[in-house]
Amino acid sequence: MSFAEQLRVGAGFRLADVDPDATPGFADGKKQGAKALAKLGTELDGLQELLFANTEHDPRSVLLVLQGMDTSGKGGILRHVVGAVDPQGVRIRSFKKPTPEELAHDFLWRIERELPGPGLIGVFDRSHYEDVLIGRVRELADPAEIERRYGAIVDFEERLVASGTLVVKCMLHISRDEQRDRLAERLDRPDKHWKFNPGDLAERALWEDYQAAYELAIERTSTAAAPWHVIPANHKWYARLAVAELLANALRSLGQSWPPADFDVEEQRRALFASLTPRA
Repeated sequence: MSFAEQLRVGAGFRLADVDPDATPGFADGKKQGAKALAKLGTELDGLQELLFANTEHDPRSVLLVLQGMDTSGKGGILRHVVGAVDPQGVRIRSFKKPTPEELAHDFLWRIERELPGPGLIGVFDRSHYEDVLIGRVRELADPAEIERRYGAIVDFEERLVASGTLVVKCMLHISRDEQRDRLAERLDRPDKHWKFNPGDLAERALWEDYQAAYELAIERTSTAAAPWHVIPANHKWYARLAVAELLANALRSLGQSWPPADFDVEEQRRALFASLTPRA
């Protein structure tokens, strides 16, 4: 089965059933995984150029949603997967603590302002799902409001897909031990101290609560229009390869071709070479 088929959330989903050490869809190990990612990166670059070239001819776009616990590898996805394509055709946004202005609006207000336009790949490094994850765990909204948000997200994403944006949702799933090791590395290495946030330890203390919140959010918002993919992420190389394949698969599904010239090619060719002819 393809990456998408193996990683897509189905009926009866339980996060605990996903082994963070697994590498579904790829059994050849890290070395071959790196080669596969390099090859896929070349394809992604071409597919993204094709999407961007059609900006004036095709209203469609792609939105990649990345979610995961702290240290799950979202930054690595941005560098090694999204970084393989031309940055002029990509819009990356990260949604942190809402500002007072954002809090004065519905939780989706700030999200809708950052959606990718035609011909673009949008990337949300943390997204509207923060409002049903940390919002639930930290009780930043009452239960009735959290419940409303699940339905609002489903409606929002269905409208988004209907308007021509493909939504690729990826949850990077790491184990608690793997997170400990990654946080320890940030403390051990001076070049990684800038990445360490003492607040991450407070969130880590609520690990089980977050796992439950993720499971519920994924179960409630994985739809035919915008399915969730849960990616075992203890192996960084595998998570990057899996996301790259899911993104490439979305771009391939657009079935685009190069847009036709909006001018007479032969006329312009003659004009070009005439301009190179020396004057008498």
